[in-house]
Amino acid sequence: MAGLTTLILLLCAAKDVMPSSPHWKPTWPSYRVPVILPQSTFNLDKPQFDAEAKLEVASPCGPECHKSSPLPTYEEVKNYLSYETLYANGSLTETEVGIYILSSSGDESRGKSRTKRQIYGYDSRFSIFGKDFLLNYPFSTSVKLSTGCTGTLVAEKHVLTAAHCIHDGKSYVKGAQKLRVGFLKPKVKNGSKGANITGSAMPEKMKFQWIRVKRTHVPKGWIKGNANDIGMDYDYALLELKKPHKRKFMKIGVSPPARHLPGGRIHFSGYDNDRPGNLVYRFCDVKDETYDLLYQQCDAQPGASGSGVYVRMWKRQNHKWERKIIGIFSGHQWVDMNGTPQDFNVAVRITPLKYAQICYWIKGNYLDCREG
Repeated sequence: MAGLTTLILLLCAAKDVMPSSPHWKPTWPSYRVPVILPQSTFNLDKPQFDAEAKLEVASPCGPECHKSSPLPTYEEVKNYLSYETLYANGSLTETEVGIYILSSSGDESRGKSRTKRQIYGYDSRFSIFGKDFLLNYPFSTSVKLSTGCTGTLVAEKHVLTAAHCIHDGKSYVKGAQKLRVGFLKPKVKNGSKGANITGSAMPEKMKFQWIRVKRTHVPKGWIKGNANDIGMDYDYALLELKKPHKRKFMKIGVSPPARHLPGGRIHFSGYDNDRPGNLVYRFCDVKDETYDLLYQQCDAQPGASGSGVYVRMWKRQNHKWERKIIGIFSGHQWVDMNGTPQDFNVAVRITPLKYAQICYWIKGNYLDCREG
């Protein structure tokens, strides 16, 4: 079965090779992803919702630790990609999945916890003020979870976030059953409602409008791993809202290798706790990567966890530039680099397998999830 796992990873490679020319545009690669389908679903006992919400997660396993770990077997991968679904009424199910290979192409390589995330030298974060920015794309895709984390709109009724914002690896956190998602809206002086603000009804400040979550999907790789080694690789969750949010959302995409990112750089916005009420944007270079994780030193504080990590690249088929979510900002690691401890913030990459899973959660039809 180990050979089949390798085949799955090879399958998930990009079909397009990035050309090197003076007129080259950073282009979204074309991927053919595997198919992940539910095989069986059964009921679980109702959760206790007794875990404390943690706004960050840490792991001692750094890039070299991950790169040296053996490939999981096919059965292990299926187990990691099986998932729990939590419903608003408190009921819980587990779904086992199957992985199917319909076509193949290309090649792709696989690649001590301390205090909370640090600011790396000069604080390079930007607080986003004013409804002209906050209510416009891409900043308008960032939302706040009632458990304290950040999420990103990825479909008409779906929000992508970090699993640890919902589940600590052993139990669901307090507030997960009545989870809400907050959307920043202008608060006007005369108390009127609506986004069209004219005349004397100028916004005084921004406020959150909340929508309840209908159900939540969390991969078993996170629940079994508890953020140790494998666990952080699966620190993502998808929330389905009870009603559409009516905002422009950002599509998910398979994470290209770091060397193919524009300037080797990523972007994300989140609700950092040290700037309450503010949406904070940042960008930085990727320092290292494994098959499942991106290591960077973007300035961030607790509360930014769950933010969608995105890049803007050329979409050849549509002849236009397009932003896509390629990862989820997860947590913090101290890594031994040539005998010297270095501090990294970590994002979970959307690999072809994760793309297939998240896309199926959103669309419910694998035929709509064949191109990453």
